[in-house]
Amino acid sequence: MNYPKVFRVRQHFDSTRLDDVAATVRRELESLDLQEQVRPGQSVAVPVGSRGIANLAEITRAIVDYFQSIGARPFIVPAMGSHGSSTAEGQRAVLESYGVTEASVGCPIRSCVETVVLGRTPQGFDIHFDRIAYEADHRFLFNRIKPHTSFTGSVESGLMKMLLIGLGNPEGARTYHRAIRQFTFDEIIRGTAPLVWEKCPVLGGLAIVENAYDETMLLKGVRPEAFEPTERDLLTVARENMPRLPFDTADLLLIDRIGKDISGTGLDTNVVGRKTNDHRAADDEWPKIGRILLRGLSPASHGNAIGIGIAEFCRSRVLREADWEATRLNVLSSGRVSAAMAALDYETDQDVLDVALKTVGLAPPEQVRLLWIADTLHLAEVECAEIYLDEARNRSDLEILTPPRNLPWDADGNLPDLGYFS
Repeated sequence: MNYPKVFRVRQHFDSTRLDDVAATVRRELESLDLQEQVRPGQSVAVPVGSRGIANLAEITRAIVDYFQSIGARPFIVPAMGSHGSSTAEGQRAVLESYGVTEASVGCPIRSCVETVVLGRTPQGFDIHFDRIAYEADHRFLFNRIKPHTSFTGSVESGLMKMLLIGLGNPEGARTYHRAIRQFTFDEIIRGTAPLVWEKCPVLGGLAIVENAYDETMLLKGVRPEAFEPTERDLLTVARENMPRLPFDTADLLLIDRIGKDISGTGLDTNVVGRKTNDHRAADDEWPKIGRILLRGLSPASHGNAIGIGIAEFCRSRVLREADWEATRLNVLSSGRVSAAMAALDYETDQDVLDVALKTVGLAPPEQVRLLWIADTLHLAEVECAEIYLDEARNRSDLEILTPPRNLPWDADGNLPDLGYFS
């Protein structure tokens, strides 16, 4: 088969970032005057989620250091819904894989999946809340603000989602994701948040926005009453600074790896244009990708292969590396069950690419609009089929790094990961 030749581009995104993350954390927390509410010796639960947030361990340590400096006794609580195989040990392991250990952050990690029921919403479902966080004297949240991979609203992924779904543990996560099939997240927040604030108030939060290079761009201390309006404003900033593909259409997208550390759905549906439909962009959704081919699973995903069902094709090794029990638990909790349905698999890259190229339309293989990325979080450099070259030459936001060249097959018919091909 005649394969497309590829050239590499570097995308130029806004590179604004914080140079001293720990100092900024402390400054933002000091602006909230938390020492007026926290007495010496009181416990403070600091929930930490399962996303691969930039500088996660450093931010966590800085929050812990601040509360210790005012005489409090902070501790870490995993707040990741059903992730980590829905077990206390599994969730602790997820944190440790991100470098969040008792030694690195300087305080205990207390993990459980038990909940207390705070009450019932007007929509008719129970509000679950992590038992250990509930029993603490205080709670302080931090999370990244970004567009959610499944639902759309004025508030999507961030502090409110961690408060409700993350701290709801497996039972709460299942309940909320079922509710989202009948109500908007905005409606759920309005029905749930008042009772949570009453029964289990929080001190405040730290909102994180990252740039398109997976770096910490902005940190903002937020008082509880300002969670929703602040998240609405920062969601706009986050959306504007998300990484994106260099072109709006592609016949075939090769992805080196998917994983929970990359996105809640393994691959960010906002990046690949499949937020509302696993295999086709909505009419007003961009980009529009014909086929997706997955090459591997991130080790930090711990076998959770959610997102495999959003692709049409994959290497067989993805199926072998998957922890199907963890994957099924996750999709059953999230409600996006199709995201765990296996793609068509083939043993080598050459085998699967030969098949995929024949399904994209009438264009001969060498003229297929192919893009090749490491994952949906790291898009600074992308391999592009030669057919994009003229357009790339006329784009000020793209820097062409190489001339078109052949795909770098090895003797077994496989490709290297993107980082090992230049």
